[in-house]
Amino acid sequence: MTRNLLLPLPERAMARYPKTITLPDGARVAMRLMTPADRDAVLAFAQSLPEEDLLFLRVDLTQPEVVDDWMRNTASGHSITVVATDDSGMVGYATVHRNPAPWTRRVGEIRVNVNRAYRARGLGRNLTNEIFDLARALGLRKMQANMTADQHGAQAAFRRLGFVPEALLADYVEDRNGQSRDLVIMCYDIGGHSDQAGEPLRL
Repeated sequence: MTRNLLLPLPERAMARYPKTITLPDGARVAMRLMTPADRDAVLAFAQSLPEEDLLFLRVDLTQPEVVDDWMRNTASGHSITVVATDDSGMVGYATVHRNPAPWTRRVGEIRVNVNRAYRARGLGRNLTNEIFDLARALGLRKMQANMTADQHGAQAAFRRLGFVPEALLADYVEDRNGQSRDLVIMCYDIGGHSDQAGEPLRL
């Protein structure tokens, strides 16, 4: 059995939440840390996404068993997620997933998704900045983002953050329609992150 070497989220980082932010257009959005109690809210958020967005999700969040697995990772500390909500419910999230294996425990995979109504309004940027701050608090040294080669918007957004492509794996992933796609792995040194996130982020 692999010994869990993951550091817990420090209390000082947890104490930042909940909080409310104001987007450039004046809209106010609440942010807090995800808990397993958010299972149904995650399902509702995923099931509200258009088909073209679901095609490129890292995992199929419309499936209850997939969300249940995410909630288990949340409870164990393998995934740390900031969720954004308004009066209608969940409108976005940013998560960092950690692998407890000794040689990758300082690397986190970032995943960001924002409701279409909030894209190009600064929410994705704010969520990304929040998750980078939490990654630093967790002692992570490198962030990784995975996307298909044809997700050009996501690649451009992560390039603006300072991510660089480090690997291209041919026919490595399969979308929900069963089509094989090339996987692009982009990485970033956390210590150099600055508040320069772009929109949209739709991993």
